[in-house]
Amino acid sequence: MEALPDWGDGTRAVRAGLPEPRKYEPTLPGPVFAAHFHLPGEPTGPYTYGRDENPTWTLLERAVGELEAPGDDAVETVVFASGMAAISAVLFSQLKAGDAVVLPTDGYQALPLVRAQLEAYGIEVRTAPTGGDAQLAVLDGARLLWLETPSNPGLDVCDIRRMVAAARGAGALVAVDNTLATPLGQRPLALGADFSVASDTKGMTGHGDILLGHVACRDPGLAAGVRHWRKIVGAIPGPMEAWLAHRSLATLQLRIDRQCDNALALARALSVRDDVTGLRYPGLPDDPSHETASGQMRRFGSVVSFILDGREHAERFLDALRLVDDATSFGGVRSTAERRGRWGGDAVPPGFIRFSVGAEDPDDLVADVLRALDAAGERH
Repeated sequence: MEALPDWGDGTRAVRAGLPEPRKYEPTLPGPVFAAHFHLPGEPTGPYTYGRDENPTWTLLERAVGELEAPGDDAVETVVFASGMAAISAVLFSQLKAGDAVVLPTDGYQALPLVRAQLEAYGIEVRTAPTGGDAQLAVLDGARLLWLETPSNPGLDVCDIRRMVAAARGAGALVAVDNTLATPLGQRPLALGADFSVASDTKGMTGHGDILLGHVACRDPGLAAGVRHWRKIVGAIPGPMEAWLAHRSLATLQLRIDRQCDNALALARALSVRDDVTGLRYPGLPDDPSHETASGQMRRFGSVVSFILDGREHAERFLDALRLVDDATSFGGVRSTAERRGRWGGDAVPPGFIRFSVGAEDPDDLVADVLRALDAAGERH
């Protein structure tokens, strides 16, 4: 299906990755379950063995590529069994003993686990916060700069264009974890990054029912390295998960727009509460990251973070919510929230709340949150 560069986000999401129409065939073919394929003669062609390629992955990869870089046929996308599989593929396919990598100190909580493995392989790991473009201070001589913007869970933002320009001067590659923004909120490749990486478990698929990840890049050599890593470690998605993900992309623009609108409404309601401190949402005009985010983001995401007065206060608040599930992850159509400190690994206060805003009616959601805050305060 030809992709037109001037299609809107909704049209692109609905049509992305669909095969050419064929009489009596479904518009989106069902998942292909195959460990091997008929392969007489020499082992050439697109599909040889199920760990290498699958027709269901092909359509999904094409769809994600069209969302990551509309109209750019040079972009290659590789899908993975999870977001961590995608992250690991970039790091371990591009780095070797003696290299240096720069990671954010405030990124996803599994990054410290990755750091330990990188260091065990003889790779130097340097860290600095996302905010204020602080990673630039430790960039010199690095092979790879890893950005996570907005960061999870603190929602700090760095200037991707500035970071890319500095990395180019230092001879470093740049990878951007774009999970929180999704391609509808931010397009790292258009901002100069070498890799756009995401956990599609979150907003891309949006229903909290599958694990998936992807890596998109323009350089065929870089893409080949990532694809080879997927093959040798077997970090492949199941065809059913890939098909469900492709189906879910059709509603991406509808979901993301509603969730971002709801997130802004919730952030505004929280901004006048005396019992809420440390409120962060890049879409708020007075947020520390708003100016930078406005220069590179098209939508500000579905996650709001704030702090309540200690662990017990936070847990009372979560227990009082009726429309919001106490669960981890984010980006789903059903709102979730959690006291992030319960996991460890994040440098956040005991009362820190990461709130993933869903697609409920905004008045209902805001009313539920305010009622729960009142209830939690009464018992304080």
